[in-house]
Amino acid sequence: MTGMPAMRLIGEPSDLEEGLAFLAAVDPVWARVLPGLGPLPLRRREDGFSAILNAVVSQQLSTHAADAIGARLDAAGLTDPAAIAAASDEALRACGLSAQKIRYLRGIAAAAPDWAALRTLPDDDVTQTLVALPGIGRWTAEIYLKFALGRADAFAAGDLALQEAARMMFDLPARPTPAALIAMAEPWRPWRSVAARALWAYYGTAKGREGVR
Repeated sequence: MTGMPAMRLIGEPSDLEEGLAFLAAVDPVWARVLPGLGPLPLRRREDGFSAILNAVVSQQLSTHAADAIGARLDAAGLTDPAAIAAASDEALRACGLSAQKIRYLRGIAAAAPDWAALRTLPDDDVTQTLVALPGIGRWTAEIYLKFALGRADAFAAGDLALQEAARMMFDLPARPTPAALIAMAEPWRPWRSVAARALWAYYGTAKGREGVR
């Protein structure tokens, strides 16, 4: 009986280097652009509720605004499920959370998913588990896969900064739709998470601001 294939993870700079070498080998645009980007950040963070909180805070906000809210939540000690559940709406609003995101975070805290169990599940199963939680769509699930679980092939094609970076880098006439970007990224498997990091780096260089937290 054969077991499941080993899960490809990104945990060290050497993992990024392996992915970047793959991208440069499969696409001449990557081969041309990557040397100018410099070392890519790992962007790894501890998994669990705090990681999903960071992703929810980042939804539909600039990185600057999300950083400010995250800093206020940290300062107030409002980063774990018990604290979110016990805090008043006023205290959470004072940190910059919208009423909608307060509902999302309270709902996720109440759902109390088994965060540790997600570490060994395939990407699709993790996504299915996360999108069943309040306020979690595919973008948030894929951000969690990438940064909290270190999965090497998560992508987040709905991310506007990734779409804009792909438009500029590949000289496209318009920003690609999520479906078009997924199709573009197919040859980048199994290193699409590295491709996403590189696209964000390209966006940051071209725009002078971060595209993701």
